[in-house]
Parts: sequence; structure tokens; C-alpha cells
Amino acid sequence: MATFLPFISTVFIALSAIAVAIGWYLIAKRKVDAHKKAMFWAAVLATVFFITYLSKTFFIGSTSFGGPENVALFYTIFLIIHIILATLAAVLGIVTLITGYKNNLKRHRKLGPLTSVIWFISAGTGIAVYFMLYIIYPSGETTNLFRAIIGG
Repeated sequence: MATFLPFISTVFIALSAIAVAIGWYLIAKRKVDAHKKAMFWAAVLATVFFITYLSKTFFIGSTSFGGPENVALFYTIFLIIHIILATLAAVLGIVTLITGYKNNLKRHRKLGPLTSVIWFISAGTGIAVYFMLYIIYPSGETTNLFRAIIGG
């Protein structure tokens, strides 16, 4: 279960990013209704990711980096950048969805591309974190969130 939930959450965030890309493509083709549906599903998939991620964090714990010491600093900096981008993407995603649903299209058109790019980077760095924690290197110990981020 400790490695299954991270895999599932990573799949959901990847699917969410794919749905955002599809939505972006659809709006470029002026297919507004299809764009709304794609972005709705991107939000649903991101929400499922978040619930899965939080469930693993609260009920099982966080996995610390188990790779070599000479990579640990790089990983920690990378992880902190990912956390900042993921938080920003979540906040911007909510604001962008609200502006779209409220038909505040001037603001939505400004926020949408920025939000999407940050979302893609966040999803990509999240997938990279998953690979560093579970695929490339042996998993570290399961610990609390703070220790998993900064080590120790």
C-alpha cells in the first residue's frame, strides 16, 4: 500500500495534465464546450490526486529520499521547487476555473495559459519526484512530512 498509493496519485496527476493539454488544444480550435469538459475532468483528476496524496501522507506517512548522499541536496531543492509550483498551480487552477465558470473571460484568458504551463511543470516535477523516490533509487524510510522534505 505504501508504494501503491503514490503510483496511483502519480497516474492521476499525469492524467490531469493530459486533460489540461487536451483542453488547451480544444480552446485553440474554438471548441468551448469541449474545452470546458476537458478542464472539468482535469480538475476532477487533480482532486482525486490530492485526496490520494493526502490519504497516503496522513495514514501511512511520507517517504524520505533513499538515494545517494551526493544526490540528496539536488533532490531536496528539486522537491521544494516542486512543492512551490504545485501549490501555485493548485491556487491558480482554482482561480482560473472560477473565472471560466463565471464567464470572466478577460481574466480567464490571461490566467489560463500561465496556469496551464505551471500545471505542466508541476505535474512533470511530481512525476520526477515519484521516479526518484520509488523507481530510480531505493525508497527511504516512511516518516513525517517535514522530515521527508528536509531529511534528518
